[in-house]
Amino acid sequence: MSVPTFEQARARVEELRREIRHHDYRYYVLDSPEINDAEYDELMRELRRLEELYPQLVTPDSPTQRVAGVPSEAFGTVVHSSPMLSLDNAFSPEDLLDFDRRVRSLLGGEQPEYVAELKIDGLSVALHYELGRFVRGATRGDGERGEDVTANLRAVRSIPLVLHPPGGMVAELEVRGEVYMPVEAFRRFNREREEKGEPLFANPRNAAAGSVRQLDPRITAGRPLDTFIYEIRRWAPDPAPGTQWEALEMLGRLGFKVNPHRRHCRDINEVIDYCRHWAEHRHDVGYEMDGAVIKVNSFDQQRRLGATTHHPRWATAYKFPAEQATSRVRDIIIQVGRTGVLTPTALLDPVRLAGATVSRATLHNEDIIREKDVRIGDTVIVQRAGDVIPEVVAVVREKRTGGEQEFHMPDRCPVCGAEVVRLPGEVAVRCTGVACPAQLKEQLIHFASRDAMNIEGLGPAIITQLMDAGLVEDAADLYYLKYEDVVKLERMADKSARNLLEAIAATRDNPLHRLMYGLGIRYVGEKVSRVLADHFGSMDALAAAGQEELTAIPEIGPKIAASVVAFFRQEQTHRLLEKLRRAGIKMEERRAVPARESPLAGKTVVFTGTLESVGRKEAEELVAFLGGRSSGSVSRQTDYVVVGANPGSKYDRARELGVRILTEEEFRRLVGLV
Repeated sequence: MSVPTFEQARARVEELRREIRHHDYRYYVLDSPEINDAEYDELMRELRRLEELYPQLVTPDSPTQRVAGVPSEAFGTVVHSSPMLSLDNAFSPEDLLDFDRRVRSLLGGEQPEYVAELKIDGLSVALHYELGRFVRGATRGDGERGEDVTANLRAVRSIPLVLHPPGGMVAELEVRGEVYMPVEAFRRFNREREEKGEPLFANPRNAAAGSVRQLDPRITAGRPLDTFIYEIRRWAPDPAPGTQWEALEMLGRLGFKVNPHRRHCRDINEVIDYCRHWAEHRHDVGYEMDGAVIKVNSFDQQRRLGATTHHPRWATAYKFPAEQATSRVRDIIIQVGRTGVLTPTALLDPVRLAGATVSRATLHNEDIIREKDVRIGDTVIVQRAGDVIPEVVAVVREKRTGGEQEFHMPDRCPVCGAEVVRLPGEVAVRCTGVACPAQLKEQLIHFASRDAMNIEGLGPAIITQLMDAGLVEDAADLYYLKYEDVVKLERMADKSARNLLEAIAATRDNPLHRLMYGLGIRYVGEKVSRVLADHFGSMDALAAAGQEELTAIPEIGPKIAASVVAFFRQEQTHRLLEKLRRAGIKMEERRAVPARESPLAGKTVVFTGTLESVGRKEAEELVAFLGGRSSGSVSRQTDYVVVGANPGSKYDRARELGVRILTEEEFRRLVGLV
């Protein structure tokens, strides 16, 4: 297909931007996507290609520019158009009644209506739009001045870069909202940091604030941030919405994410009911909140009520009771997680906290124990900040008696006795045992997963049964299972048992890189497994490699090398590999077909739809084995698009570009499978 003219490219760019913004809104604001990730990625790739072809078409509000900034040395200062005031606090229903009496008195006896909203525990920001386009974002700072974090806020997907109609009719708009990190996303994020040996964030609010204030916006883009927008600070020209409720409705129509748990209250009694309800259900939502914000609904009444130098008279924050308690540390034990991380946990005198009896709290890692100086016998403050397991916040040193005992991390795993290691630059201490019972289930799930050994039918439920029956103590035991043992498992009939054993046996000839990945060596993912298998050619050669030999490979850094050496140093590793070898597992990497003999040498292949005779992963591996390259998107550089049942948009794209399309049968003939 010929290169598009500038006018053709400009029209297509505008069309793509409208489509991508629509899908961003559906996914990040409404949580109701209309297309899958692959289709969305293809739209973005096409837009990037056109912008690279005609750089003059690139605009700051293009979806491709969300993370286009370069690392900054420092943030600039933004003077807010009007002060971003804090709120006065209410701590009881009586305080809310007092607030209502003051409001009615200042309004000369008028009865106000209120809007009650959840108080999100995040980072407050102001977003400025001109002619419907996002131009500047700033933190609250001291209320008068904030930090210019425009480049970072562009990377937050729920912040629209271009407003929905009628946003284009507004010459100037400034809104206020909260950037936050959902609780489950925060847990995953902290687990990932823990696995990488990086310091953990104390809570979702700190994680959100730290993410927005990164000097490199590309780091912000990789963080799971979200927003709720709750205030219109500036609107020009008039007429602007006349009430807070109308403003929230308008913000939603403009494309902002607005909290759905708001309530239009006719009087203060309905406000009190709202606060009582959410004080009891504060953990029913997927984000941290520490109270409710109550605002007089009418903007005219708000203007008449005015503000002090610190807070508006027309709003207050109802703070939920603190979720902290005091207890005593009876002991500190070690728990070994699914990735082998040793986590110190405080055993406490039972205490009521957030409606539940708490008897243990996480201490995270060795560094935090040292930083907080937590000792066995200490009186401590414990809090539950939306997590399942509470954490120790601080030690009450005034209550020390002198009989408290310092805690030291063990040098051996308390579960399996294997050596524990703490790699340079990490905070996590890990068990290196490949047969550690505490890690076994997750290790087996990983070993059997599609990208590793790909044992079809061996899922978590069957693995749990095998473990409970004492049939497997490590991955090698899978290859020694007998029919009479497997058929006795729950819901395992004759055919199912035979199919499972056949699936396990079929993996004996897997390529070496699959076995390497399946072993779960720290930092050794799919790509690194292929690199190591290609370089060393056998498991024995890799096991004998030292740190210097490993780091001489361009893709292998010191951290990966240290992890590989530590893995193969363990006696458990040697026993596991020997059992696998006796079971007939292939320990050498098969070499690719020479390029001159391969029909796919140097070719790019895209698969779409469901393949009947071979799995997608296996088909892509076959392409690589034959010297080709698999891609997830169709372009003019694509040589073949292989079409299975129910093909997606890639099929249409291939037809549009004139790329050669192969049926599954034609592909099999091309590569010599028939």
